[in-house]
Amino acid sequence: MAGIYIHIPFCKQACHYCDFHFSTSLQNKDAFLAALKKEILLQKEYFNNSLSFLQGEGRGEVSSIYFGGGTPSLLSKNELIDIFECLKKNFQIHEDAEITLEANPDDLTEGKIKELKATPINRLSIGVQSFYDEDLKLMNRAHTAEESIKAVKFAQENGFENITIDLIYGIPGLTDHRWRNNLQIAFALNVNHISAYCLTVEPKTALAHQIKTGLVKNVDEQHGSEQFEIILEAMHQNDFVQYEISNFCKNGAFSKHNSNYWKKEKYLGLGPSAHSFNGESRQWNISNNALYIQSIEKGELNFEKELLSIEQRYNEYVMTSLRTIWGLDLNYLEHAFGKKNLEYCLTEVEQYIKSENVLAEENKLYLSDKGKLIADKIASDLFKIEG
Repeated sequence: MAGIYIHIPFCKQACHYCDFHFSTSLQNKDAFLAALKKEILLQKEYFNNSLSFLQGEGRGEVSSIYFGGGTPSLLSKNELIDIFECLKKNFQIHEDAEITLEANPDDLTEGKIKELKATPINRLSIGVQSFYDEDLKLMNRAHTAEESIKAVKFAQENGFENITIDLIYGIPGLTDHRWRNNLQIAFALNVNHISAYCLTVEPKTALAHQIKTGLVKNVDEQHGSEQFEIILEAMHQNDFVQYEISNFCKNGAFSKHNSNYWKKEKYLGLGPSAHSFNGESRQWNISNNALYIQSIEKGELNFEKELLSIEQRYNEYVMTSLRTIWGLDLNYLEHAFGKKNLEYCLTEVEQYIKSENVLAEENKLYLSDKGKLIADKIASDLFKIEG
């Protein structure tokens, strides 16, 4: 099944670590929403124009819709319903589709939660990041730790059962004791899904500048690795399944949106900077709100496109599949990319099997817990270099 990602490019304020596309001005919000609905119309045949569809694989039924950003929780109930009605008119949406809204805790007042419950949204992704105000201040988050706890409880009390929260580790000054407490608070809130990411320093962000000028200590990779190991232990003790390196769930609450991405399902990205993938090519919209709006108003799509070579598709499969609980399927690899690429993969992975960083079981490859610490290195060593 296919997925749709909608990028809402507005935020109240800029988080110091963020390099996603957004604007802190809402001046163009109405024009953006009008352009977004027009883009939906312009892209309604996206899933039906791929080679796989033309070869008879059938219409792309949408199993997940994801409102990301930016801060989608800035949208009103009526604005969200309006977008969804436009999607429903132009795409075949599965009756049990997962419809996720990313939300900042400070937006999720009880009144806002009640409004969201009156929309098709059935899953909330709440950007908690930390339950300590000093961490939130360092990252320039707009909310407090208290608001995070209230937001989760308001959502649960008003009927949202499918909730995920984001946490960040490896933050300068975040001790192992505080990190363990972060996890314990999350478990006590009884959510079924937790995403945990190591803080990374992206170029041209405020955090990168603060580190360069000595205002903030640099991120310690070894410290991040140690806190990742704390996650693995704590998640296991609390019956969470690690189904992807950064994603954990219990009671079968896998994210359809994320799982579709890792399983190489097709997805359409709508809005400025959003990425799309149809199995054969990848494209990404212009990362400029004004130019995005101008192009769509003229009935034109403004994006760059890359036709993926067999080596690129092989590399992407290696990278995404190894990160997951489902592993790298050697039978699929041979079928999709040929015997030579299979033999190459088996030769390169042998050293990691011997060192027990990779486990080989029933014609599949999986990362061991210690292999997850060097996942990017393992994947890159299995990549094929074109030419």
